[in-house]
Amino acid sequence: MAFREVGVHEIKEVLRLWLRGEGLRSVARLARVDRKTARRYVEAAVRCGLERAGGEGQLGDELLSRVAERVRPHRPGGHGDSWALLAAHHARFKGLLDQGLTVVKAGELLAREGVTVPQRTLHRYALEVLDHGRASRAAATVRVADCEPGAECQADFGKMGLLHDPDTGRRRVAHALIFTAVYSRHCYVHLAFRQDLAAVIAGFEAAWAFFGGVFRVVIPDNMAAIVDRAHPLDPRLNRAFAEYAQDRGFVVDPARIRSPQDKPRVERMVQFVRGSFFAGETFPGGLPQAQRAAGAWCAGRAGQRIHRTTRRRPAEAFAAEEAPRLLPAPIFAYEIPVYAAAKVHRDHHIEVAKALYSIPGNLIGARVDVRADSRLVRVWHRGQLVKTHPRARPGGRVTDPADLPAHTAAYAMRDIGYLQKLADDTGPAVGAYAAALLDHPLPWTKMRQVYALLGLVRKWGPERTGAACARALEAEAVSVPLIGRMLTRGTEDKELPSTPPFPGMPAPRFARDPSHFAVTRPGQAGPR
Repeated sequence: MAFREVGVHEIKEVLRLWLRGEGLRSVARLARVDRKTARRYVEAAVRCGLERAGGEGQLGDELLSRVAERVRPHRPGGHGDSWALLAAHHARFKGLLDQGLTVVKAGELLAREGVTVPQRTLHRYALEVLDHGRASRAAATVRVADCEPGAECQADFGKMGLLHDPDTGRRRVAHALIFTAVYSRHCYVHLAFRQDLAAVIAGFEAAWAFFGGVFRVVIPDNMAAIVDRAHPLDPRLNRAFAEYAQDRGFVVDPARIRSPQDKPRVERMVQFVRGSFFAGETFPGGLPQAQRAAGAWCAGRAGQRIHRTTRRRPAEAFAAEEAPRLLPAPIFAYEIPVYAAAKVHRDHHIEVAKALYSIPGNLIGARVDVRADSRLVRVWHRGQLVKTHPRARPGGRVTDPADLPAHTAAYAMRDIGYLQKLADDTGPAVGAYAAALLDHPLPWTKMRQVYALLGLVRKWGPERTGAACARALEAEAVSVPLIGRMLTRGTEDKELPSTPPFPGMPAPRFARDPSHFAVTRPGQAGPR
């Protein structure tokens, strides 16, 4: 007959019946043990000082422990004969396991050799002595006490399955961002096709709306949208998510990498959500329909079940103890800004979200940190705010003339008025000539000629250049190269000589007399 260990409650029942005057046969029948077993425990109790007339008050924990120790077989080192038999064949058993055999197969081969050991002993020996088996890699752990109500919420992604995506017209893998309140175990499930920052923040916003408030501490997994660099003691958070947490008022305490025991509440919920909510369901409407079903499932099936550990309904425990202690729920939607590390180019601009923004010239070649929301673009360099611009559409450009060199600002900004003012300041003739140059349907195409004219002023002086411009305007000759040749040859103040007719040239056959073209003044008789 196989050995069966008698429990302490059974020992107490045997002794209690014996103290009441029952015989050993009745004691064995009523306690459902063998008569010899009942006799051994009664005799051991008498040797330990139990008196039949002393009443049931004698049956304390100390007496029962001494009786059990006296009756049960003595095992050196806490192991029995099967353990000793297997230890005698240690080398053989270890060799079989080193060959890649399972513990069960090794036990069968040993049994063929006459070494019969129970499977339970085989597994315990392999684990404790040979450090072989799945459980050998798992370190001992402890159950961490729950936090105060409303203090902590754990979050993690879990893969669900395929859902129809109306945007692409095909089925895609859907992931669930699961939030679990540590104290009440109340949960919320947010479905998404992506795991980027926008999807994570959208999930958090939906969770705060579902819970009706914000938890003070969030313990997420090391997802890339939240953690830039994982570290057991000093993780570096994503800047965008860190600002979101500051805006909503909660603290982020990421779990260590590959350490599911840091967030056990939500780790267990991933399997529950996949098996209870998603498995076996069809959502013809795609992600929107599945999300509506997830919200109803969280409030109903998941929220109203009796939790195995707390023995309470999570939704009721949350409403009674956690909801009043949460931070206020957000009123306005959170706008996700754009972050960039841009380089200041030679043209004094940076590119952010496919738009250009000017930066002071002393930062050319430097790297700057940029934060762009729907209204403003802010630029920092080494922690100092160096520029603020209004947000431009993709393909647009915002330039502050103060960021450009003074001698190029007008050209870069196509400031025709500023360029005309520079010409007017050098003299009226130069200003008039510049105005004639810019009198064009596309005046900015003539800006280079005006700059060339101002260069002649700096080279030859305003007096000579002004005289050349006045002389050219009289002849209606608008050409900057002509002004340059006049100044080079010094002909700005000389009258143009008349061209005499070539000697010996015969008069044209049909030429008219010059008097025919004379202009008749009033009061004078014209030519006949």
